[in-house]
Amino acid sequence: MCSAEIGNCFPVLMNILSNTLLRLLNSTARIHIWSEPFLSTQRPEIKANIFYFCLSYMLILTAGLPPQFAMSSTEDYKVKS
Repeated sequence: MCSAEIGNCFPVLMNILSNTLLRLLNSTARIHIWSEPFLSTQRPEIKANIFYFCLSYMLILTAGLPPQFAMSSTEDYKVKS
């Protein structure tokens, strides 16, 4: 019925519940729900490029954060705080 991702499953669940309530009230109308929260690209090379860009950014960020904490500790030691 839906995938395990919350972005896909919740709209499907709401659609099922809404249509069930409409049927209980003897209505002939139906509610249609669709979900596309992010820009979807059909080409896998674009997805791979986005993934590698984000991975590179996170690696650079991860490499740059520990020295900031170390310098903060050194400054605290010098000031004797």
